[in-house]
Amino acid sequence: MRQNRIGKVFLASAFASAAALTAVPAIAQTPYDGLWHVTVVTKSGNCEPSTSSTLTVTDGKISAPGADVTGSIGHEGLVRVTIRGAYANGQLSGNTGSGKWNGASAGIPCSGRWEASRQ
Repeated sequence: MRQNRIGKVFLASAFASAAALTAVPAIAQTPYDGLWHVTVVTKSGNCEPSTSSTLTVTDGKISAPGADVTGSIGHEGLVRVTIRGAYANGQLSGNTGSGKWNGASAGIPCSGRWEASRQ
């Protein structure tokens, strides 16, 4: 009978531990999660000469409030993003990064560089 109670206590403890583990959501983070200030400079074409904005990286996914942004940052800092039809890629390292972008304005191709710093 004592062995049966020990088995029940162990089983109940195992279920409680499993429930506790599944009740807490896993928070996956990448080394680049957080807020980033990004400056985009046009080197060729008729796009806006320069612009700056703040992007958010959460679990390696890039977003910005009210903007059509999709993209990701790998664990090694490789950046790939599409913003309002323009495509950008580059590299983050520590708290800074840079890369190239290309797109179009009124059907005319534009391209340039971008730089980012963690806020």
